[in-house]
Amino acid sequence: MDASRPRPITLRHRETPLGDDVTTLSTLTSPAVLAFLLGVLAALLRSDVRFPDAVHTALSSYLLLAIGLKGGAGLRASDVGDVVLPVLAAVALGVVTPLLAWAALRLLTRLERVDRAAVAAHYGSTSLVTFTAAVALLEEQAEPYEPYAATLLAVLEVPGILIGLLLAGSVAGAAGAGRGEAVREILTGRSIMLLVGGLAIGAVAQPASYDTIAPLFVGLFPGILVLFLLDLGVLAGRRLRDVPAAGPGLFVAALAIPLVNGTLGVLVGTAVGLSVGGAALLGVLTASASYIAAPAAVRLALPQANPAYYLTTSLGVTFPFNLVVGIPLFVALARALG
Repeated sequence: MDASRPRPITLRHRETPLGDDVTTLSTLTSPAVLAFLLGVLAALLRSDVRFPDAVHTALSSYLLLAIGLKGGAGLRASDVGDVVLPVLAAVALGVVTPLLAWAALRLLTRLERVDRAAVAAHYGSTSLVTFTAAVALLEEQAEPYEPYAATLLAVLEVPGILIGLLLAGSVAGAAGAGRGEAVREILTGRSIMLLVGGLAIGAVAQPASYDTIAPLFVGLFPGILVLFLLDLGVLAGRRLRDVPAAGPGLFVAALAIPLVNGTLGVLVGTAVGLSVGGAALLGVLTASASYIAAPAAVRLALPQANPAYYLTTSLGVTFPFNLVVGIPLFVALARALG
């Protein structure tokens, strides 16, 4: 492989074992997580720290395209036979994880069917920023992982949302028409278009051409992530105020679902032959909850669903939990199994 190829999603080998140095403390002291915590603090103190919506959109669009480009470049360097089984496993997880979330919500909460379905759709999909934070930690710790990891992110983005909408059953909006429009919205929305489009561009572009854009989409990536997490921390901090109103059962579910789904993801990743880093990333993906694609789809197909429930759980509870606890936990589990 060309040594000038970008590193972030390139599988590489460690010279020495890492031991147990991936801890909650090391995660907390990374600039990205510290920026997120600063945003939460700013929100709790009612500071006016908040980027305009246009800046937030630009930052998230950059992250989506950059992840897609790097994943596509890694996919081009991979053998098709190495990718098929992990992709099939990701599709299966995309179906199973919202069903597990639905069962947990039914057991732990008294939410109406439409609200359970809406929350389950969010846990069946994925969080780009949680995935990005996990990639950054693996890079920092020199832990190797598969170059096509972003492909699994793209694969997992859609099935969970579709299953969640189906779980809503007869109460889903204007029946089939509403769900059909929601499916179109998912597939043509900004998240999928930029992520899948970036994968295609990265897979087709020649290495020399890719190297010309690497300074923008690879070199600046960590700094852009810090800015985005700062802004997201403000938004999450504001949502934290809604947690008590959602009830203790929903709060417990928002912690239990990522633990169960993430553990399943690591187990499946290890079973299909992913590296320690790859299995950890699959666990992080299945543990995460969407707050970009899923809210847009749910607002369209399930207008009766209460946004306070699915945004509080996905963004206010599960996202910071995964960022601080989940990521190092799933890395440690993948190492124990690897």
